Order: sequence, then C-alpha cells, then structure tokens
Amino acid sequence: MAKVKSENVERRSVASRPAAVEAADRLHSAAIHLLRRVRRQDVASGIGPAQLSALSVLVFAGPKALGQLAAAEQVKPPTMSRIVAGLKRGRLVEITRDPHDARRMHIRSTAKGTSVLQRGRKRRIDYLAAHLDSLARSELARLATAAAILEKLLSNWR
Repeated sequence: MAKVKSENVERRSVASRPAAVEAADRLHSAAIHLLRRVRRQDVASGIGPAQLSALSVLVFAGPKALGQLAAAEQVKPPTMSRIVAGLKRGRLVEITRDPHDARRMHIRSTAKGTSVLQRGRKRRIDYLAAHLDSLARSELARLATAAAILEKLLSNWR
C-alpha cells in the first residue's frame, strides 16, 4: 500500500503538459521573489522569520502541540522547542500542559502575539498594495482572477 501511495505522488509530481510545467516554473520563481521582497517588512516586528512563521500557524490554525507545530513548520521538535521558548519569552505565546498527559504541551498565541502578527501582515499587504497600485486596472483584475484560481487550487491540494 505504501508503494502505491508513493507511485501516486511521483505521478502527480510530473506534469503531463509542457504548458503546466512552464506555468509552474514561472509561478514558482515569481512567488519566491514576491515573498522575499514582502518579507523585508517583517524586520519592523523585531521577531525573526522562524518565530513569525510559527506564530502565524498558531494564530491562523489555532493551538497546537509542539510536535504538530514542528510538523507544520517542517522542523524537528528540538528546533521548534527553541522557537517556542523565544516566543514565550516575548509573551507572544502561552504554553499549557495537557490535563490528560503532562508530557504534552498546548501552545497558543496570546493577544499580544496575535496583534504583532496582524500588524506584520498589514505591513506586508500595505507594502505589496503600494506596488500593485502602479498597475493598470485590467492588470489588477487579472491578478485578482489569478489569485482566485490559486485559492481554488490550494483548497483542493492534498
């Protein structure tokens, strides 16, 4: 069964149409460059990128156990433990013990953490909007359509 699942993933990882490969290549490059430029606004938060990313998971996906948060951020639990410790020192998260299993922690964003993340998100969006403002209305409309297409694609992503 594991072999079948692996083969399905491999099949899905190779597009059958050259147009899909070209679009994927251009989108991948554009997304990386866009995020790098917008991420420059994060310096104003005074929090490192790893902490901001983990905080984002907690704010938008709700409380998590350490292992769940590590998996979401694709890091090992000891790394996530250090990230969470920094967030706790900054009073951006609070940690509670599971009442049924004292070894298990529940990590959630504090009001301060949520506020810091929301202000950072606003800075990023404002920065991007200022640059998008130079586009023609028809280009903005096409970008909005493309964003809707991406949202639809991602909603069905496994």
